[in-house]
Amino acid sequence: MKYDFDSVPDRRGSASLKWDEEYDQGGLPMWVADMDFAAAPEIRAAIEKRAAHGVFGYNIVPAEWYDAYVGWWRERHGLEMDPSGLIFCTGVVPAISSCVRKLTTPAEKVLIQTPVYNIFFNSILNNGRVPLECPLVREGGRFGIDFSALEAAMSDPQASLMILCNPHNPVGRIWSREELAEIGRLAKKYGVTVLSDEIHCDITDPGREYVPFASAGDVCREVSVTCVAPTKAFNLAGIQTAAVYVPEPRLRHRVWRALNTDEVAEPNAFAVPAAVAAFTEGAGWLDELRAYLFENKRTALAFFASRVPEIAAAESEATYLLWLDCSRLTDDTGALCDFLRAETGLRLSPGAQFGADGRLYIRMNLATSRARLTDGLRRFARGAELWRARPQGR
Repeated sequence: MKYDFDSVPDRRGSASLKWDEEYDQGGLPMWVADMDFAAAPEIRAAIEKRAAHGVFGYNIVPAEWYDAYVGWWRERHGLEMDPSGLIFCTGVVPAISSCVRKLTTPAEKVLIQTPVYNIFFNSILNNGRVPLECPLVREGGRFGIDFSALEAAMSDPQASLMILCNPHNPVGRIWSREELAEIGRLAKKYGVTVLSDEIHCDITDPGREYVPFASAGDVCREVSVTCVAPTKAFNLAGIQTAAVYVPEPRLRHRVWRALNTDEVAEPNAFAVPAAVAAFTEGAGWLDELRAYLFENKRTALAFFASRVPEIAAAESEATYLLWLDCSRLTDDTGALCDFLRAETGLRLSPGAQFGADGRLYIRMNLATSRARLTDGLRRFARGAELWRARPQGR
């Protein structure tokens, strides 16, 4: 391999959300969706070049930013983006919150397929709207969509917006073209706009490809707002760089107004060069990363099967997250996560925050070195053994 993913930087003192409070306690954070790998050298070089210029005034969004997005989605994902449909945004979450405010009114319902990224709830509740949960269904180890339940939810006259997670966090599903087309058909039928969060789209298993919602047919293009970014795949969350793609002109104008009114449509000095470098020079790094993460997933699945057989991971094709069914250990993974952290230092995400029956699940982030992953898995096994042996009622 050209790139080294076995060596990860020491993030001590970098004001890291994930790491800073763990160091002094010997903790190992495997919760928030933040990779431990340094960004691709090509991206770092672009940022260093911009920093060397020394002037950090107001910035525009130049043509090469549009070209980078259009080229990447054409070549990697088979979607021909119209550059006029792209709007710069500082992040996917700010875009979602802006759209919730602009495309719905207070007390209206926003449909989400749970369990799902917990910040969707924040974007809905913090803006005075009501989450309308349409739980995914599990068959064996695989999660899917109950389309009868989805149609019933969309037919609610108070539901005017759906936030789709594609690929899905935390269950790791890549939705098929047929599934997406059916979502689009129902959305058109009931007058629902689909806001598709596709931030995890580039982290798929080798040989697997995601389907952009807007590529699943003319109806999907007409009803869709798509949030995309290089931040998850290239570990650039702190750079604050993303895009919103809205093919339909009238809907696009409303979203453009929302982002500009909320002042989240202007790039910082590094947002454009980082994104351009990722999408024009980062393909080789990303492909090696995907292969490394896939081996991490295989390592984790084999470990649980042999060392903690009570744990069953959902079948996934995307993301670097595992959705772990812990129902044979507990019906309260919040308590289990607290126990694991206290006894072993391992920090994981309790599933209740993701909605539906999440209290039976834990989300685990595998985006770290193989050695650190092995450490985390051993801590999990040791913690599970202590959990089984603990006095009842503890």
